[in-house]
Amino acid sequence: MEQLRLHVADLSHLLPELSLVATAIILSLLDLILPSRASRSIIGWLSLVGIAVSAVFVVLQLNPEEAIGLLNHSYRVDDFSNLLKLFISTGTGFIVLMSLGFVKVDDIPHVGEYYYFLLPAALGGMIMSSSGDLITLYVGLELLSITSYLLVAMKKHNQQSNEGAFKYLVMGGISSAIILYGMSFLYGMAGSTNLSQIGAALPSLVPSYEALLYVAFFLLLAGFGFKIAAAPFHSWAPDVYQGAPTPVTAFLAVVSKAAGFAILFRVFYLLFGFSSFEGSAIQSDVFLAISVMAAIAMVTGNFVALKQSNMKRLLAYSGIANAGYLLVPVGTYFSGTHYSNFSEFIFYLIAYLFMNIGVFAVLMIIEQAEGHTELKGFGGLYYRAPLTAVAMVLIVLSLAGIPVSGGFFGKLYIILGTMQTHQYWLGALMIATSVVSLYYYFGVVRQMFMRSDYEPTAVKVSVPLGITVWLCALIGVALGFVPQFVLKGIESIFTLTKDFLIM
Repeated sequence: MEQLRLHVADLSHLLPELSLVATAIILSLLDLILPSRASRSIIGWLSLVGIAVSAVFVVLQLNPEEAIGLLNHSYRVDDFSNLLKLFISTGTGFIVLMSLGFVKVDDIPHVGEYYYFLLPAALGGMIMSSSGDLITLYVGLELLSITSYLLVAMKKHNQQSNEGAFKYLVMGGISSAIILYGMSFLYGMAGSTNLSQIGAALPSLVPSYEALLYVAFFLLLAGFGFKIAAAPFHSWAPDVYQGAPTPVTAFLAVVSKAAGFAILFRVFYLLFGFSSFEGSAIQSDVFLAISVMAAIAMVTGNFVALKQSNMKRLLAYSGIANAGYLLVPVGTYFSGTHYSNFSEFIFYLIAYLFMNIGVFAVLMIIEQAEGHTELKGFGGLYYRAPLTAVAMVLIVLSLAGIPVSGGFFGKLYIILGTMQTHQYWLGALMIATSVVSLYYYFGVVRQMFMRSDYEPTAVKVSVPLGITVWLCALIGVALGFVPQFVLKGIESIFTLTKDFLIM
């Protein structure tokens, strides 16, 4: 039982998480004490400070001599989790920044709650990325899920928001139950909730429990497929994205999706990848199923996006397609000629963060000016706010995967990985669906530059939104100029044998 004790010295490894907990508690107390008008801005800025402090603690833990396992490796502090925690902190920080001045009491009656609910949501994502145990995983998953339900329902006087929140709650609860059901099979077969112990035990159970192994895998795949909004488990996303406050939609599209991928990557690789399953039929079936889901998501997301007239729904289907792209390096698995799956995944995830946060920031500017999120709101943006329109073009270049941009190299590295593992069909499908996406992405550009019958509504860009838009646009372009430098940086930090729960 000694291994299951958490000593005081171990708390230093949990400083990123503890700083978020402390900030959320302090802000909730301040919200009760301060006058409502003053608290809205103070709580927003202080939440941003808390997220920054958490990110600093993550950076200080990067590249340790060895991975830290707490509570018998139920909680892992390694560079796999550190890189994803840094991603979650960065994404949440940008969302808080662009919310300052945008989130108003007319739309969200309890603005203070909006800011400090983002902190436990980010904490849930961090717990998921560090989970080495089914119980820890589920705690992080539910913490993220429950706070996300509340954030979606923040516009409580808006019928569309209430409808989206109800749908998200019901379907999210069902998906959590499906995940829990799949976990129960694994626990029943292996007699443990520790992921590495389950991975070590499962190969010996194949002769007796092969059918149950497939059942457990498909239950987990369906549950996690909902969390990352990958087709065919995506039906909730368009309505929830459209009904939620726009910054919350950005959180779901970026941070929540990344947390889902973090645990999906760790669970499936540890249980079916790094074990005696090597080269077996069940291993090939598992990763083939993931590749098929990636293909379905790419096709569904890109083709359904073609007919969308609401920008939030368009971005929802774009996110479904991007979930497919991000699933490809998971499904291709490792081989003797290709072992950079995680680096390719993280590189595209970084590009995905900046191009999606950027486009949602521009959408928030349009929403402030027009009062809606329809695609037609972008009409004549170049003539009303030329700098914002130029930044949007740079962001769209990355979204569409046009050279030279971060999105282009992110997709290129993943496609090259599929070629090295001889999954040519998956690489060809990525290329084909990326070409399809050009139509609806450049439809936004056409609205901004070529539409003549737009309403000449004044467009005001607040300082936080302007900073967010241009930072995302410039970083997206910069990633296209130094992609190899970034990729090598990721590979220098992450080590497969040290950072992926192999004991």
